Amino acid sequence: MMLPKTQVAFSCGNEKLQRLYDEAERKCLGNLKRFGEDLVLVEGGGYEKIWLETQPMGGEMYALRNLEAARNNCLLFMRHQRADGRLPGSIQWTGSVQEPQFNKYQGFCFPFPALNLYYLLGEDRAFLLQLQDVLRRFDDCLWRTRDSNGDGLLESFCVYDTGEDLAVRYGDAPCWWTKDEPPRDAAVVPMASMDVMSWSYAARETLSRISQILKDGQEDQWRQAAASVAEALRRGLWDERRGAFFDRDKTGKTIDILCHNTLRCMYWGSLSSAMAERFVREHLLNSREFWTPFPLPSVAVCDPAFRNAPENNWSGQPEGLTYQRAILALENYGFYPLVTRLGKKLIRTIADYGYRFTQQFDPFTGEPSLVHAVTHQPVAPGSDEPVQDAYGPTLLSVLEYMAHRFGIHPHLGQVWFSLGGGEEYTYDAVFYDHRYAIRSDGVKAEIAVDGRSAGSWECGQRIIADRYGRILNTVQIEDAE
Repeated sequence: MMLPKTQVAFSCGNEKLQRLYDEAERKCLGNLKRFGEDLVLVEGGGYEKIWLETQPMGGEMYALRNLEAARNNCLLFMRHQRADGRLPGSIQWTGSVQEPQFNKYQGFCFPFPALNLYYLLGEDRAFLLQLQDVLRRFDDCLWRTRDSNGDGLLESFCVYDTGEDLAVRYGDAPCWWTKDEPPRDAAVVPMASMDVMSWSYAARETLSRISQILKDGQEDQWRQAAASVAEALRRGLWDERRGAFFDRDKTGKTIDILCHNTLRCMYWGSLSSAMAERFVREHLLNSREFWTPFPLPSVAVCDPAFRNAPENNWSGQPEGLTYQRAILALENYGFYPLVTRLGKKLIRTIADYGYRFTQQFDPFTGEPSLVHAVTHQPVAPGSDEPVQDAYGPTLLSVLEYMAHRFGIHPHLGQVWFSLGGGEEYTYDAVFYDHRYAIRSDGVKAEIAVDGRSAGSWECGQRIIADRYGRILNTVQIEDAE
């Protein structure tokens, strides 16, 4: 099948910004690998597999640069779905075969990227029908195997189910688990999980969107099914007094650790607008919790479970993957200026510390955490050991924050033109069989579609258009900090 053409280019008068963009593009190329006949974008930074929590999302963010890899980053998981509906948590290339691994779920950043790819792939109906079948069977599998006590709250059985390596809140839970029955001798798991509940919500909400596209009469059914999951999640795990989700251990006791996972749930869209507003205002923007000098630690820095550990540890330092997920999470609820603020902090920090794209950062200084390129163990500054760089979620976060501030972004059949202020720049993109462009002097920007002007606007806002450049809406993306 001949894939539609995609392309993107950015040019800016700001030397540091341009270098950061160019470095991110260059290092992403090293994460393109062949899994046999299939070109994929691996996670990078020493992680050579594709993972369900990162690479469908990562591929979709890379789609304007390589649509083949973007498609395969979703399609391989769809292809290797088991007969019972379970998706592999990761897939590795052994040198001769693709090996799907079912020893953890490893998150589920899959439904939105896959649906967005449907539009970029030229509205490929066969792809959409396959996605519909995959999501139905996956959701069935969750409810058949992950509600072990029948209380209507889906469970995590092991640390890697939600990708929270070394997280204190998991206690003595096993790192991985292959069975459909939960461990019997662990203190915490099976854990009633906000993440796993949100996977079901995201699958069902996406199925509703697919039914709307297909006009198959099931849109309302799936929307109501998603709403029932959101309501069960609210009743079971939302703390109205504290304005955040908290998981429960196998005895039903609340795990009283304030973690960032409510933001993850915003990525999947399983919160109401009022709940998201509370979490953002009361916790995410709280300087004693998550809005540290370099924001978004995995656990609130005031919490006793917080660990400022430099290795891959989801009890502490901000992760590149959290920055990657935060874009959709916040934009789902209209926090567009906050995405701009986070992007500024990430971009400034990476440029100031030598253009190194690591997995974690110190929340108090922003300094990248140096770990070995293969073992991911801490490396002392000045050591001759090979140090992690080119970590995919951090690379793609940089490129995506730029696109959402100074660029052009495809969003479910729409085109988002983001006219960030303060920089003279040009941004060009090709997708949907059209050419899109921005020309900005930092104060005012002009948009063009296929060489024809679609208008000019003051910087600081996003122009949302259809594929032909017809304006649908405008939103502010910059506020005074």
